[in-house]
Amino acid sequence: MKKLLPLIALVTLTSACTWVKVNDDGKHVAVTNQTNVANCEQLRTVSVKVTASVGPLDRGTEKVATELATMARNEAMNFGGDTVAALGPVKDGAQDFGVYRCK
Repeated sequence: MKKLLPLIALVTLTSACTWVKVNDDGKHVAVTNQTNVANCEQLRTVSVKVTASVGPLDRGTEKVATELATMARNEAMNFGGDTVAALGPVKDGAQDFGVYRCK
């Protein structure tokens, strides 16, 4: 049991972490849905992926989705975008986003 406690603690702490942070450029990029980008110029599509599970434990659907959107935001400014919108659902920790210029 003593050997199991550190492993449980490590998995619990790791699964609670948000590993992806918004960079300075990403702070200027909005996240929205496809309905709200109808009048925007689509610049490109980006595919992003994060770790969806740590060992046998899932990191949580909301946490993974948030990190994917954060990664898309961070990428958008590299292409002159100011908005990102998911193009489909999260699958195995991966998702595609459209990068748009809306302003």
